[in-house]
Amino acid sequence: MKKRNYFAILAMAGLMALPVNAQDVKLKGILVNNRHDDGEVMPPKYIGWSTELGKGISVFDHGIYSMTLNGADKIQPAKDPAVVIGDFYQNGQFTDLDKAQWATNFGLMVSNSGSVYVDGKLTTVFSRDYQSTEPEEMFAVRQWDANSGDLLNKFPYFPETKILESAGMSYNPVDGKVYGLFYVTNAQLNEAITSDPDYFTEEDDQFEGREGVDAGYAIGTIDLETMDVKLITKGLYYYNFITFAINSEGRAFALTSGGANAALGDDGKYYNINNELAGAQLYEFNLETGNMMANPVEKVDETGETYVVYEPTLPATGYMSKVKRQAACFAKSNPNKMYWVGYFNSGKGINEWGSWGELSDKEWRTNGKYDTCLYEVDVNTGETTRVAMLGDRCTFSTLWVEGDDCSDGLPNEIQEINTAENVDGNVKVYNTAGQIVFSGKAEQMNLKTGLYIVKNGEKTQKVLVK
Repeated sequence: MKKRNYFAILAMAGLMALPVNAQDVKLKGILVNNRHDDGEVMPPKYIGWSTELGKGISVFDHGIYSMTLNGADKIQPAKDPAVVIGDFYQNGQFTDLDKAQWATNFGLMVSNSGSVYVDGKLTTVFSRDYQSTEPEEMFAVRQWDANSGDLLNKFPYFPETKILESAGMSYNPVDGKVYGLFYVTNAQLNEAITSDPDYFTEEDDQFEGREGVDAGYAIGTIDLETMDVKLITKGLYYYNFITFAINSEGRAFALTSGGANAALGDDGKYYNINNELAGAQLYEFNLETGNMMANPVEKVDETGETYVVYEPTLPATGYMSKVKRQAACFAKSNPNKMYWVGYFNSGKGINEWGSWGELSDKEWRTNGKYDTCLYEVDVNTGETTRVAMLGDRCTFSTLWVEGDDCSDGLPNEIQEINTAENVDGNVKVYNTAGQIVFSGKAEQMNLKTGLYIVKNGEKTQKVLVK
């Protein structure tokens, strides 16, 4: 069978940086799942009916959480900012309606299709149920203040033809753009692509039977003001991607989930039949081409014909992880270490019959099924270390390092302007997502209302156009 090349064969050497002291690292993220003693997943707590607001108020586990790496074997993420019911409800009465509305808004901070942190602002994407939703109202997108938890913006629902489902999104400080690893369904491809007879011609076994079904994952950029996605490649990859993160050097990485067909070694990691590390696999992407980096390996088929396959540039992590979206990030000060919140296993272990198989989900606290962990991954060697278990099986849709994120560092001063007053010369103007919206002479600048970053030579300032 003929083998075809779908990968870019590139090499990139990571620059060395001093490591961040783990005890000084505070990670924050958007919680998407945790587990309670009764087995329920994130049930809301109903507070009461507000006549003034005309609705019932509930408190949700969804929200922004933080955790500090302190050398402990187990970390309990905490809601940050915390929701205190007594701050807005006492003696059967709502005492602060604004606070009550703020608290119940966290029920909207759901992001099963990805989320991203950019300079103090969060964008969450929720994919509604395909069977009970009109195709024209598939995606719910909201934007939030990452510090206060305030709901800043609710977009109208987007149709399923909008390419918004992703394995993750991340800000690239090298070019100021937000990238994502987007899943491109057949419905989301325009006719010029789907009618191309060469599009679905992959001859490798992994692509058989997929013609007209979907187009896999693709790297693209996203405008967080319009939520428009521009794909760099066609959908190429059918791996079970679970994370996507970009470091301060502009290197992009994704992890796949790990399977269960491996043996547990003495070092606590899983190995395949060839004694190679198995489990979640780390891949690096070239953001210019959108292709995964891979090493060519020459092989011989059963007829004696030589062909080339492309294998990952790094070994697998050695840790199993469930097929479900997870989260990863880098500290701006250390481009070599990726923080990853993943699962402890894929739901298998020594069961009640004493054999290796599926574990009961009822005893999840004692058998470790789907427990989650914090990992550190060296992106230059692939070496992965389990740092700590996480309480309540917490999982996240996005992560960032507080005070040390690649998108942080823009000036805090905001200057109010109407047109180009107090700004002259040649300027470059960026929106808050880091995407350039104007380049040229300041007097020709005509911006719509909003907050922008203006770069004028060595001077950078935030401007608010009213």
